[in-house]
Amino acid sequence: MTASWRFSTLADRHRALGSKLEDWSGMGTAWTYDKNADEEYVAIRTKAGLMDVSGLKKVHITGPHASHLIDLATTRDVEKIYPGKSAYACMLNEAGKFTDDCILYRTGPNSWMVVHGSGTGHEELQRAAMGRDVSLRFDDNLHDLSLQGPTAVDYLAKHVPGIRDLNYFHHMQTQLFGFPVMISRTGYTGERGYEIFCRGQDAGTIWDRILDEGKSAGIIPCRFTTLDMLRVESYLLFYPYDNSQKYPFENEGPGDTLWELGLDFTVSPGKTGFRGAEEHYRLKGKERFKIYGVLLDGKEPADEGAPVYRDGKKVGVVTCAMYSPLVEKSMGIARLDVDCAVKDTKLEIRNRSGSIKATAQPLPFDDPKKAKRTAKG
Repeated sequence: MTASWRFSTLADRHRALGSKLEDWSGMGTAWTYDKNADEEYVAIRTKAGLMDVSGLKKVHITGPHASHLIDLATTRDVEKIYPGKSAYACMLNEAGKFTDDCILYRTGPNSWMVVHGSGTGHEELQRAAMGRDVSLRFDDNLHDLSLQGPTAVDYLAKHVPGIRDLNYFHHMQTQLFGFPVMISRTGYTGERGYEIFCRGQDAGTIWDRILDEGKSAGIIPCRFTTLDMLRVESYLLFYPYDNSQKYPFENEGPGDTLWELGLDFTVSPGKTGFRGAEEHYRLKGKERFKIYGVLLDGKEPADEGAPVYRDGKKVGVVTCAMYSPLVEKSMGIARLDVDCAVKDTKLEIRNRSGSIKATAQPLPFDDPKKAKRTAKG
């Protein structure tokens, strides 16, 4: 905990569930609970689960040049994002390499909130703010409770008028249990879900009441690391665990292109002028690897960091893996040589316990058309 300088007001609740509050991004975060993570994974895929994701960093950006800052620092066309809408975006360095991803929330004509993880997003924003009429404020009082799963909307509909009409990547200012909140239809699970942004002093009451009232409907508390199971199926990358910061190339510094990560879709069509734009476009077609899926034979999951081989030659590494008790398959996200990132390519995963046969498969494994997370009504 010596590395932690940020604190969730839900810390005691996590401890009561068995967490030791491991550090993530400067905040003690519930990596472990006493119960089996499979139960939480199944709950989110079939009912709903509640997670404390307050370790995500929240930055408010206001002022006449707020949109210009967002335009410079991120890959999205800000003029297409109106108040009440949000967008998933990336940030690059001057070399056109990925440094962080984020969600941009437009809360007013000259006001935004940027939510990012453990990359250098805040530094990128500060750099873009230099010399501009804009204010940046880091907000750790704002907590983020993520209610994810197919029945999440049924629960919230009892308390929040209009929640069924809230579209994917939109947000609303409202009340929950009499407390002021912003509810966003976003998440990190591949399911229909909602993030509830609330004040730290209200987070405990909101957490307790959702779990108490939702218990009969199967809503349970979930640890942060249950996201690893969900994100593998849903092709959701996690900095730096899928990146060259953790799996560097020999004689190269860290940094991956959006083309390699499959995140080039976050660049609005025709957009130029953002940091790293020229290098981003120049590096198209020069991929050193591709993020791709691997489907393993049997039930044993791949080790994190397990090397991937084809015909005796190392061709990649598994960055995150899981076994799904729902579909009874073992799968993973991998960094593969470009010529191996082809459907049904035969591979070998070399775990510490031995070798496992596998095939390359496109991502995502679950809900490739994103029908669940975008459902209406």
